[in-house]
Amino acid sequence: MRETPEDLKELQALLDASLSRSTPHLRSIVTTERTLTAEQLTQVLTGMCTLALSTVTAKGEPRISGVDGHFLHGKWHFGTAPGAAKARHLAARPAVSAAHMRGEDLGVFTHGTVEILNPRHGERDAGWPDLLAYLKSFYGDDFFDWDNDVVYYRLRPHWMTVYAPDVDKLTAASRS
Repeated sequence: MRETPEDLKELQALLDASLSRSTPHLRSIVTTERTLTAEQLTQVLTGMCTLALSTVTAKGEPRISGVDGHFLHGKWHFGTAPGAAKARHLAARPAVSAAHMRGEDLGVFTHGTVEILNPRHGERDAGWPDLLAYLKSFYGDDFFDWDNDVVYYRLRPHWMTVYAPDVDKLTAASRS
């Protein structure tokens, strides 16, 4: 677990606030018995988690694609090629939605705004060196030309909810 106590506190506050301002329908599905705490979530979302990422075109048309998501410090991080359509969409319209689902066992749904961590022509985010070290340890040092082949984003969530119908099963699987 890479989260600090402050990260966990912020994430728990986000999860609680998001659920409290959700519709009655969603609150009937995502109950306290069918969700995860911030600490449980960070224990379950380890390594690479495939995200369905939704962006919007200039015409307002939705686009969805898959990205390698890494949940670190209570936020999703993901990358794409600088020339990818989603990179253009994100540069112009940084609002996104992301979903990570594991069959019927887990659903993590997030809405927020992305920020570029390693712009090609600009100042890199203060957290980029730590993220880059993590990514190199995960993918290998020579997986990409990290300065030219990939642009990485942090998704700053303003809404996030978690559906986990069998919390004990899910958290037991993450411990084994």
